[in-house]
Amino acid sequence: MELSLPYSDFKLYVQKQLEHFFPDQIAMNQGEWSTVMDKALDRTAFCFKHVTLPAYCKNGSPFLNHLHSDQYAVFLWFLSNTVWKETQNDIVANKLFYLNKALHGISAMYNTALPDIFLLLHTVGTVLGRATYGDFFVASQGCTVGAQNDCYPLIGKGVGLLPYSSVIGDCKVGSRSVLGINATVYQADIEQDHVIFVDSDGKIQKKLKNGVTWTQRFYNVTLKDVN
Repeated sequence: MELSLPYSDFKLYVQKQLEHFFPDQIAMNQGEWSTVMDKALDRTAFCFKHVTLPAYCKNGSPFLNHLHSDQYAVFLWFLSNTVWKETQNDIVANKLFYLNKALHGISAMYNTALPDIFLLLHTVGTVLGRATYGDFFVASQGCTVGAQNDCYPLIGKGVGLLPYSSVIGDCKVGSRSVLGINATVYQADIEQDHVIFVDSDGKIQKKLKNGVTWTQRFYNVTLKDVN
């Protein structure tokens, strides 16, 4: 994977951010830190290699730019989740979650099961709860995925959430379905290949999408073949 900084500088950059925001002297040892950094970068590279956006590739390889906020938000989530999985260090995982929230305005806990392949667009105001997420997920600014009575959604592959859309409660969103701007799915199931949108009268509507799904533009995998 290509980085915008030399590897050692990139690793130090993240460490300095954590120390600046959370000067409590609680940190991982260098061996553990290097291990989780490497694994998080590998996970980020795997994610980005499926992305068609030009900024995510350099010299034919996945590219992570520490000054590209959408990219860096995805990386920080992978790092927080990797810390939690590999070391069970809740303190450092929480710091990384908090850092991501402070920098990018996104709330996605380290123990949320985000997929291996996903994109965040603009991030501000986005809340991604502990739902089940399929690969090739795209979330725009202001989206919410949350629970009702402790029941979370089941989201299929290739699902897209446009700005300020929401999926709440015990519901299933089928693969390649898309929620339009301000659309809400609450305690209801949506079949695959559907578009949910708000019409000119402010009512939620649903229609079958016969063409290419909105999320396809972001990925180099043919999503119609993904289930």
